[in-house]
Amino acid sequence: MKVMIVEDEMLLAMELESEVEAAGHQVIGLAMSSEQANDLLAGSAPDFAFVDIHLMDGPTGVEVGRRLAEARIPFVFVSGNIKRLPEDFAGALGAIEKPYTMNGMKNALSYISAIVAGNEDIVPPASLVLAGDAHPQAARRPA
Repeated sequence: MKVMIVEDEMLLAMELESEVEAAGHQVIGLAMSSEQANDLLAGSAPDFAFVDIHLMDGPTGVEVGRRLAEARIPFVFVSGNIKRLPEDFAGALGAIEKPYTMNGMKNALSYISAIVAGNEDIVPPASLVLAGDAHPQAARRPA
């Protein structure tokens, strides 16, 4: 799976990159701002993305998420405050709340890999908050 990481905290981005690669996936790029994320999207086609809400240029991660959703690229938010997400999660599969453990991230990545591969008969790990779980009213909306 080709993965894009949108995170402005370099240490976290590097740890996540290491975890993604250790799981056998390829990181196609790191972005620290919405502009860098847009440039990455213009030049490559990731299979999946991790997106922080607050980037170097402000709380623009939700905009990046909406662009990913429009391009039909699955993604999850990684944030210290998932309550700041819109009800529809901007089209994300879910969110991983910071601070996260490496084991929690590894379990979430395994689940995400299975979902991207088309296996929907898998139980999500506790480390991943699915969109409908965080905002019950979003689960009731028609798709």
